[in-house]
Amino acid sequence: MKSAKLIVMYPTPTDLKTFERRYADEHVPMAVEKLVGKTRFVASLILSNADKSAAHFHRIAEVYFPSLAELKACLNSPGGQETAQHAVEISSGGEPLFLISEVETFDF
Repeated sequence: MKSAKLIVMYPTPTDLKTFERRYADEHVPMAVEKLVGKTRFVASLILSNADKSAAHFHRIAEVYFPSLAELKACLNSPGGQETAQHAVEISSGGEPLFLISEVETFDF
C-alpha cells in the first residue's frame, strides 16, 4: 500500500516576521499535537526558485500518513479542521494551497 502526503504551500507573507513567529510558536505545535495518524512532518523554508528568482511560496509543509484513508480521516477530524483553519488564518500572503498526494519512495 502506498503512503499519502498532505502538502501545504504558503504564499510569501506580507508580514514575514509575524508569519514566522506564528508558524513556529503556534502552527507547528498545533500540527504536531492535532494531526492524528501522521508519521512524519517536514517544514521547508523556500529560499528561491532553482533559477534564483523570487519564489511565489515561502514555506511548504509536508505531512505524511500511512494511507490515503488515514490522511482523509485526519483532515475530517476536529483537530485536522482546526489546524487547516489556522493555516489559512496565519497566511498573510493569501490562502495556502492544500494538496493531497500519493507517495512512492525510492531509496538509493
